[in-house]
Amino acid sequence: MRVHTGEKPYTCKLCGKSFSRKLNLNIHMRIHAGGKPFKCSQCGTSFKQKKYLNAHLTIHTGEKPYTCKLCGKSYKRNENLKIHMRIHTGEKTYTCKLCGKSFTQKENLRIHAGIHTGEKPFICPQCGKSFYQKKYLNGHMTIHSGEKPYTCKQCGKSYKRNENLKIHMRIHTGEKTYACKLCGKSYKRKEHLRIHAEIHTGEKAFTCPQCGKSFKQKKYLNGHMTIHSGEKPFVCDQCEKCFRCKGHLNLHMKSHSGDNCFMCHQCGKNFSHRGNFENHMRVHNGEKPFSCPQCGKSFTNKGNLKIHIRVHTGEKPYKCIQCDTSFMYHTNLKRHMQTHSGKKF
Repeated sequence: MRVHTGEKPYTCKLCGKSFSRKLNLNIHMRIHAGGKPFKCSQCGTSFKQKKYLNAHLTIHTGEKPYTCKLCGKSYKRNENLKIHMRIHTGEKTYTCKLCGKSFTQKENLRIHAGIHTGEKPFICPQCGKSFYQKKYLNGHMTIHSGEKPYTCKQCGKSYKRNENLKIHMRIHTGEKTYACKLCGKSYKRKEHLRIHAEIHTGEKAFTCPQCGKSFKQKKYLNGHMTIHSGEKPFVCDQCEKCFRCKGHLNLHMKSHSGDNCFMCHQCGKNFSHRGNFENHMRVHNGEKPFSCPQCGKSFTNKGNLKIHIRVHTGEKPYKCIQCDTSFMYHTNLKRHMQTHSGKKF
């Protein structure tokens, strides 16, 4: 009946805390006495209550008896399963009193509070950088040591942080945890979902100072800037061919490795990249899926359409760094550069 009445007749004489059952008072008294009667037979760690010992034993056995009925993920402790269930229910029990932001775990609220206080108690002894949490300091320390303690059991790739290993494992499992609420598309990483969300908002925060073109991500702006500078910083270590962006170099490297996964069944030609294979297939089927919205002219690939669009817009993205003359096509810029250097490109 005390559950319903709220009566707590058993009171601790040392701190005044009350309990509805005498057994709970006896367990509580161990806090003051320092008693830990339940000892692990494998590592010697002691606990105040048997339930904590039982939970600890799963570390040695590897047992995960608590399984989520919705997604099948398993946990060593029932408390961890309860926390996990909030992902499915959307429940956020712990709310920040300063800004109203809510969290599924009390620990996450405590960490969040550091944003308001500015407190970063964990300091790197080598460079002095401070962190909100000890785990971030531990992850940071691997920068100095070069240690990569977290290794993928499937492919052997190692990482400095366990979080990065977890993200990597999604390559093998195919898991896509982060889903767009507007269109349902899913992603393996939260950052990729954030980038995708800009498709719906139309936001392009990064603007080229030379031609005014805007981009959703800074890395795309950086890649675009090489059009104006003519810079090709990514060099193939096998044939010394240069590229403006790393992605193009990575695709090129497959030509050396012989990794040609896509074969045309009509002419037998092999390709290392799906995009190039699909472009090639249009030679056989005559398909031109990319149409100009202004004049209706069609093209086999998107790149050629983008070049064509300049006829209508008058855009001249290729600028001479010596005399500021601009050109619509890169070949015209290269030809123009000969007037300055006398060198044939």
